[in-house]
Amino acid sequence: MKQGKDYIGVGCGAFIVNEKNEVLLQLRNREPEKEHWCIPGGRLEMFETFEEAVKRETKEETGVTVEVIRLLGICDHIIESENSHWVSPSYLCRIIQGEPQIMEPTKHLDMKWFPIHNLPENITITTKEAVKNYLK
Repeated sequence: MKQGKDYIGVGCGAFIVNEKNEVLLQLRNREPEKEHWCIPGGRLEMFETFEEAVKRETKEETGVTVEVIRLLGICDHIIESENSHWVSPSYLCRIIQGEPQIMEPTKHLDMKWFPIHNLPENITITTKEAVKNYLK
């Protein structure tokens, strides 16, 4: 059985903002929402807290260590056309060590900083929700 397909998946995301008010996004190379820009993140593992998962996933995907500042919100990430259903909180984070780089090139095609008010059109549902909550 596959998480997010056969049963509801539990994920998390890191909304990383730098001193220029830019957000770090990655270009997805797999479903769901392939070829959409997203915040770093992934799935929660057994006996792991959300904050631990955000830190681990961010380190695995970008090579940086982050500090979790606060919860931004929770996203119902439902894409019926892709038979995908996740529940995913996003956390505002800041980098405390390292420079972002693509650590998983099969999962992400690109990684860039985008001005918060000038994001690409093709962003994931979870990223849209995190941006909305950040700008509140």
